[in-house]
Amino acid sequence: MLDHRSRLALVALCIPTLQGAPEARAQTTSDTIRIEQAIAEALHESPQVRAARLRAEVLRERDTRAGALPDPVLSLGLMNRPFDFDADQAVTMNQIQLSQRLPWAGKRSSSQAREEGLARAADLDAVEVTASVVERVRTLYYHIAYIDRAVGVMQETQSLLADLQETASTLYSVGSAVQQDVLRAQVARARMEADIRVMREQRVAAAARLNALLGRAPDAAIGSLELPDPVSEVPELDALMGLAEHRPAVRAARARVEAATAQRDFADKAHLPDFAVTVGYSQRPEFDDLFSVMVGIPIPVQRGSSQEPLRRESEAEEVAAEASELELYNETYASLAERRSEAVRAADVSELLRTDVLPQARAAVESGLSAYRVGRLDFMAVLESRMLVNQYEIERLRLAAEHQGALAAIDALIGVIPGGAQ
Repeated sequence: MLDHRSRLALVALCIPTLQGAPEARAQTTSDTIRIEQAIAEALHESPQVRAARLRAEVLRERDTRAGALPDPVLSLGLMNRPFDFDADQAVTMNQIQLSQRLPWAGKRSSSQAREEGLARAADLDAVEVTASVVERVRTLYYHIAYIDRAVGVMQETQSLLADLQETASTLYSVGSAVQQDVLRAQVARARMEADIRVMREQRVAAAARLNALLGRAPDAAIGSLELPDPVSEVPELDALMGLAEHRPAVRAARARVEAATAQRDFADKAHLPDFAVTVGYSQRPEFDDLFSVMVGIPIPVQRGSSQEPLRRESEAEEVAAEASELELYNETYASLAERRSEAVRAADVSELLRTDVLPQARAAVESGLSAYRVGRLDFMAVLESRMLVNQYEIERLRLAAEHQGALAAIDALIGVIPGGAQ
């Protein structure tokens, strides 16, 4: 069996989400934002990440105070003084007392264990929030990269449609085509222009969301982004399932179960009395000084209406925490299966489009255009074949972004944060 560190290393090798294809790397320019840069910026600047870390620090401060003894109480008194302040009485004294409450054995350790569990859960919650932010950054990053490339494909298609319109106009001028062919080409170009505008508006919205995650101004410029091809191999489901229990949220739920157990232990001891030890010194002006030692113990006369409800409440909270942990683990298990299926499907279909469908579709366009020029094929067939190529190319880009988003979700579900702590 692999240990946790080895498993994470295996996943890191099998999911090269931050490594693009060599060809894509060669084409990057100086203004390209790398995914590593976006993640590093999110880890440092994201308001959500900072807020989660601060909440964890608050609970850690509580943890440092847990289990400490209550502050002692110092009392000063002028005892048994007559109104004329005559100090010649035997009962007249100046008194100083120091008292300390001592919880029953085990109460302090239970209280400390509870706070430690809650602090540990808060730390893991911060890691979960960080992983979630990184996942969203990666998903938005690749979605914007997809939009940019899809717009490029549309613009290329628009240029080809212009050539097709020119061909139709030329054939129409010599009587080899009908005017309807020219009009259809114009309509197709107009529709493509409308689609390009829609995609650009989507990019503005996606860029604003990405800027929010990076702690930037909503209208901050987002340069060109990388979109690597889908990886050929995705880790097997069994390997991923072995890592489900290492998800930060699952580990936080387990820490809350431990905290609830400690709280139940404390509630079981709630009926046991705390001690109050008091040491006093009495100075008598005209007589010998005195000292006193007292021990106080509260009497649990309201155990049935006070301690017992607390015990039942803590037992219910422990059961609820255990149920939440199990539910979260099962949900993580199911999400891993779903996300892996999405990653595999996107990779397989993208590869099929790249190696089989698109070459044939492009060949059909070239063949159809040649046939149209000599009058052996109608214009609509040529137009439809060209639009199919546009559709397939955009679909391949969309699948590449979907694949990267699925891998980002898998990393978040197993607690892997590229560029951050696990």
